[in-house]
Parts: sequence; C-alpha cells; structure tokens
Amino acid sequence: MRFRAKMIDIGCLNHFTRVVNTISKLTKTCTLRLTTDKLYFILSDKVANGGVSMWCELSQGNFFDEFQLEGVSTEHNEIYMDLAAENLSRALKTAHNAKSLKIKLTNKHCPCITVAIELPSLSRVSRVVTHDIPVGVIPKKLWNDFKEPSVPDFDVSIYLPPLKTMKNVVERMKNLSNFLVLEANLNGEMNLKIETDLVSVTTHFKDLGNPSWGDNGSQDSTQDRDPETMMDVKVDIRKLLQFLAGQQVNPSKVICNIVNKRIVHFILLHEDVSLQYFIPAHA
Repeated sequence: MRFRAKMIDIGCLNHFTRVVNTISKLTKTCTLRLTTDKLYFILSDKVANGGVSMWCELSQGNFFDEFQLEGVSTEHNEIYMDLAAENLSRALKTAHNAKSLKIKLTNKHCPCITVAIELPSLSRVSRVVTHDIPVGVIPKKLWNDFKEPSVPDFDVSIYLPPLKTMKNVVERMKNLSNFLVLEANLNGEMNLKIETDLVSVTTHFKDLGNPSWGDNGSQDSTQDRDPETMMDVKVDIRKLLQFLAGQQVNPSKVICNIVNKRIVHFILLHEDVSLQYFIPAHA
C-alpha cells in the first residue's frame, strides 16, 4: 500500500483545513477511506444503538495538485484507516500560511499519516514542519462495515435556516432541557421545541422551502398528506448542538430529512464537499 499527495493552492489548503476541523468537532476518531478520486471521512456508530453517524465525501481533484494511491490490491485499489481527527486538525493548524502541504502513508514503528508542511522562510533554506499521526489500517474483510449510509425513507425534507441562527437558538434551549423536539412539514415550516415540567419553549421558522427529490425521491409516501402536518423527532440536544457548532465548511445549503419519531438526517452541500450526519431519536 502506498499513498502520497501534495497541495499547493492556499485556498484549497484552507478549505481542506476547515473540512477537517469540522470533522474533528463532530467526532474524536473516524475512518479515512482513500480511493483514486475521493477521500471519505466516516463515522459509523450504530444508529440503532443510539450513536450518531457521519459520511463526508471530498473529490481529491478539487483539493490536491498531486495524488498517488496504491491500494491493498489492483482489484481493490483503496485504503481504509482509523484516524484521530483531532490530531489531523491540530497538524493542519500549522499550515495557515504554508507554501505546500504533503501527506503520505508511512511506517514509523506503526502505520502513520505523515503531514509535511513547508512554511515561508526568509532564507533560502526551507522550513518544514512534520507531524506523524498514528493510524490503524483496516483489513479488507471489515470494509463492509463502512458503506455509505442510504438516505432514509423520510417523511419530511426541508431546508434549514442559517446554521448560526439555529445554533444560537439551540444553545439557549440547552440551558433548559437535555432534549429537543425538531418538527417540520411540507409547507416550509419548522419548529424547535423543548418541554419540561417548568417551561415550554418553541421557536418557529417559516418559508424555508422543501427540496424536490425528483421522480425516485423518498417523498412518494407524502403526496397525499396535508402539507401542514408536522413530523417530528426528539433528539439529544448536545448531539444537535455538536453538529451546529462544528460547522466551518460554510455550506451553500443544508437539508434536514426527518423520519417521524425515528431519525433526523442532515446533508450539508458545498460545491466540492458533501457531509451527511445522522442523529437517532431519543427513546
């Protein structure tokens, strides 16, 4: 197995750093999947067991100037590895004004992702900062555990309001309750609600718009339903806030899909990044 890549464009480097920072805010450890044309950051805590899951996909050609990969075999030209996202994020913090960034798979007592950052220098001698990040290479027999999650057969799909606005609302609600009910309908309306023995608070959003999923979308079952009917899911407010507070990607759109009483599925869309995040309903 071999992997090496190089990034020179400072805009791409900063964007890649923002993506990794976002991942590190969502999870301490994740799986990095490398293919010849894409990178994936995957968290597959079993939703059935109450854990969140995440799937982030990047096209390498939009970030890297050079990208060479030799996977486990010619037939399976991919590499999967476990990685502490926080360590990668910390390494990239030193790349703020870098001239270039090199990433490669190395073996230094254990498998590592080695990040080499060339910094500007006043002399002719280049300054290079190197970080060795231990990884655990995942054998091919376990790859099936990291398949892309299917879009759930949702009851409502709606665009979210600006994430900063929503984050500010949820942060205030966190002081009053550990759980939040997120509800939405097919009329572009969404409510965030908390209810305790002492207080009941609801924040209303309207005119958000509902995405069209085309002929084979998951909303076939909603055709005959009253568009005013609310579908809801009760979630751990900390998990929702972790998602909202971690965003540094500046997505052009964020879609929220609700499977009534079961799960909420967020999709962040950016021109060269897509990130999916699943939060199961609290029982």
